[in-house]
Amino acid sequence: ARQAYLIEEPMAAAMGADLPVTEPTGSMVVDIGGGTTEVAVISLGGIVTSSSLRLAGNRMDEAIAIHLRDLLGIKIGERTAEVIKIKIGSILPFEDGRERDMIISGQDVLTEQPKEVTIQSEDVRDALQAPIDEMVVHIKETFKKTNPDLASDIISNGILLTGGGGLLSGLDRYLTNKLEIPVWTSETALTNVVNGCLKVLETPTALKQILMRSK
Repeated sequence: ARQAYLIEEPMAAAMGADLPVTEPTGSMVVDIGGGTTEVAVISLGGIVTSSSLRLAGNRMDEAIAIHLRDLLGIKIGERTAEVIKIKIGSILPFEDGRERDMIISGQDVLTEQPKEVTIQSEDVRDALQAPIDEMVVHIKETFKKTNPDLASDIISNGILLTGGGGLLSGLDRYLTNKLEIPVWTSETALTNVVNGCLKVLETPTALKQILMRSK
């Protein structure tokens, strides 16, 4: 490649989700990946305020594993914890009113022998409470740094939740309650970043504006 460009991940995610990033209005993105959560306020093709928190999907998985070890005396790996999070994980009761359960296998904490137990979605919810609440504090701190005009736009338009971690069941509703700002999960949360990069490459004027703002 003759030239390479760096684009901030929240900017790429916002473009992939078709937010009006080049307009003089404020848009807020919460991008929950595997290792970090990126929070950014975007306006006029640039990031006005941003912050990064080393708490995302991997920390959620770790919290689930630790909680089940302490609660049920079973040791599980990160991959199993991630499967649990995806299948029965939530931060609020499911909208259909039904809780989930799941049979998992691991090692007994004391004997280190194979162990199989049935876990409940309520157990997973308890495990996720602490990391999600830490995330809420971080988002609030970033919002406080936003100037009043852009803050007003965000309150009106809501916050975009993207990245794989943003797909956790009930997270958009939970953040809406805690932040008192509408939060909505992108339907293309897993692909927004790559799609945003593609849009930048296909739109020379957008690339030029973003590069000018990042200098």
